[in-house]
Amino acid sequence: MGGGSVITLLTDFGTTDSYVAEVKGVLLRHAPGAVLVDVTHELPPGDIQAAQVTLGRAWHRFPTGTVHLCVVDPGVGGARAALALRARGHAFVGPDNGVFTELLQGARIVTLPIPPEASATFHGRDVFAPAAAALATGTPLTALGTSAEPRERRPLPQPRREGPVTVGEVLLVDRFGNLLTNLPASSGSVTVGERTIGPVRRTFADVAPGAPVAYVGSADTIEVAVRDGSAALQLGAARGTVVRVAG
Repeated sequence: MGGGSVITLLTDFGTTDSYVAEVKGVLLRHAPGAVLVDVTHELPPGDIQAAQVTLGRAWHRFPTGTVHLCVVDPGVGGARAALALRARGHAFVGPDNGVFTELLQGARIVTLPIPPEASATFHGRDVFAPAAAALATGTPLTALGTSAEPRERRPLPQPRREGPVTVGEVLLVDRFGNLLTNLPASSGSVTVGERTIGPVRRTFADVAPGAPVAYVGSADTIEVAVRDGSAALQLGAARGTVVRVAG
C-alpha cells in the first residue's frame, strides 16, 4: 500500500484536547497521503466494551486492507501488551485488553515493542500510531513485533434461550438514548426490564411521538428507541439491562 491507504481511528480521547491531533500528526508523518477516518473519539473513558461494540459495527464497512487504530487503554504504561494483528482482510492496532476479542479467531498477531522514548501515558501516539502507519504503507506484520497470543479476552455477552423467550441485554446506549442489544433480528414481542414494548416494528415512524418502539437496527440486531425521545431515560435502561423477545 502507498498513499491513499485508509486508517480508521477509534478512541476515548475526546476532541477538547490535542491528543487526537497528535496521533494524526504521527500517522501523516509516517504515512503521507493516508486517508484518516474518525470512527469516534467520544467513547466513555476507559470503556472497553463500548469500544468492542463500536469497532464491531464499523470495521467491516471499510475496504479490504484498511488499518484500524483502536485506543481505549486504561492500562497504558502497565503490564498489558501492545498488539498488531491481521484478521479477515483488515489490520488492527491497539492494546491487549480484550478490545479485539471478537477478531482473534484465525488472526495473525504480534506484540509490539515499546520504544524506550515512548511516553508511558501516551502509547496511542508513540507506539500504536507508528505501527498503524507502517502497516498502511506496506510493512509486513511480522516486521513489527514478535508473534504472540493475547493475554486478555473479553467475550461480549451472548443471548440465551429460556423456553420460547430469547433473553439478551443492552450492549450500548447511543447518543440518541437508543438501546442497542445483542438480540438477533426477530418479529416477537419485546420487553425491556419489566416494561413491555410490543412487537418489533420497521422504523421509528411506526409509533406515535413519545412512544417506545422496538425495531431491527442497522447492525441487524434488535434496538429499542423512543420516538423523538430517549429510551434510556424513559425506560430507565442502561448497559446490562435485560431485554427479552417472546415468540
